Amino acid sequence: MHLLSSNFVHGQRIPAEFAFCAPDPVQHVRMSRNRNPHLRWTGVPSTARSLVLLCVDVDVPTRADDVNQEGRSVPADLPRTSFWHWALVDVPPSVSEIPAGSACDGVTVRGKREPRGPKGSRQGLNDYTLWFAGDKDMAGQYFGYDGPCPPWNDTLLHHYHFTLYAIDLARCPVEGAFTGQQVKDAIARHVLAEARLTGTYSLNPAVK
Repeated sequence: MHLLSSNFVHGQRIPAEFAFCAPDPVQHVRMSRNRNPHLRWTGVPSTARSLVLLCVDVDVPTRADDVNQEGRSVPADLPRTSFWHWALVDVPPSVSEIPAGSACDGVTVRGKREPRGPKGSRQGLNDYTLWFAGDKDMAGQYFGYDGPCPPWNDTLLHHYHFTLYAIDLARCPVEGAFTGQQVKDAIARHVLAEARLTGTYSLNPAVK
């Protein structure tokens, strides 16, 4: 299979309109347009019964001591972990494209309750659910896509992996408010083919 986007090239920067936050010269960050990027794929196996799309940032700091702190920076050699941005399951194999902004267009405070997506598909929680859990203004269940917002003082360029899986199941075996990691674990033995598109992003003007 092959996965591509008309909005960014594999290995290159994701434009700010597809991010949760954009750089700001005064406040470091501001809310961005938070649109899902355009995605298109080819080469789905004829035996596939459904498709799964996951998006994950694998460069998230494992310690928050220095995150977004004035006069400090997050060192690039700090151990990193994953932050899930999108978990989309039960996409019919006949679908071959997701238009830009069709599943997410703007920041929804406290999260989207019923995100748009291909007919018949389901969407799980992204990790903004945990990130905003203690914030009285933003706390909620964040379903569907929400884009990049890495620490503005992180010295490491973040990588966002969009991975499409063709699986042998018509329905992904996850229920309710499922997560990206739960989906990945559930389909591990059911993947027929996969394709990845990676984009980068940073809110730190010193990171190129």
